[in-house]
Amino acid sequence: MAGRMDGKVALVSGAARGQGRSHAVRLAREGADIIAVDICRKFEASPAPGATLEDLDETAGMVKDAGGRVVTAEVDVRDYDALRAAVDGAVEQLGRLDVVLANAGIGTMGAKLHNTGEALWQEMIDVNLSGVWKTVKAGVPHILAGGRGGSIVLTSSVAGAKAYSHMGHYVAAKHGVIGLMRTFAVELGQHLIRVNAVLPTHVNSPLLMNEATYRAFRPELENPGPDDLAPVCQSFHYLPIPWVTPEDISNAVLFLASDEARYITGVALPVDAGSCLK
Repeated sequence: MAGRMDGKVALVSGAARGQGRSHAVRLAREGADIIAVDICRKFEASPAPGATLEDLDETAGMVKDAGGRVVTAEVDVRDYDALRAAVDGAVEQLGRLDVVLANAGIGTMGAKLHNTGEALWQEMIDVNLSGVWKTVKAGVPHILAGGRGGSIVLTSSVAGAKAYSHMGHYVAAKHGVIGLMRTFAVELGQHLIRVNAVLPTHVNSPLLMNEATYRAFRPELENPGPDDLAPVCQSFHYLPIPWVTPEDISNAVLFLASDEARYITGVALPVDAGSCLK
């Protein structure tokens, strides 16, 4: 089935690569035009290399190749004024906004919660929780102005449903995203704006696939790589796979964003190979 997003415009944060890029391209293939935003720089505490402006440009090219129009902006989701200005300008160019995919986020390892540094905690909450709120806040007025309803999909995590040691700041932020999702769903439902969340497990993207993560999970090895990480990640799942792909998450996002899910709201949907069952 094609054309599930025909005529619609979607805002995607964290669009330069990984899940955000996959979401943007997937929705464009189904007919959507895209507003793609990303900070395009590294977070020092994150093991992942930073996205770049070139990455965002590559995403834009892929959206165009998929048949969509695209407006990009290099913007930090923590900076509400800049984010709102970028969204306002993009909506003026594209004419409307129907979908918000608040996907931007970081992953950092820390100490146990009582030993977590304040700066590390604050950065995580500012990006992974407040940044999600600000992204939705920037987009909702345009969806309301359209009077057609819409869909908002927030990226949480399996860590939004259960806890992991040494990741308390991340767990807290992703649990918070579920609270945002449910509250937005209650507050916006009367306007036919649906709000849901996806909860990915390990995803084959730069946030997982990087040398620092390999070494963190397999410190006993001299030069660990993806094959060494795989059995550790598979142990989190009931389905016999180590990780899912960005496209697996995009399939769920597309469903929730489309009219096929027109009466689904307030749902936290795991894409997790059974991880939440453990």
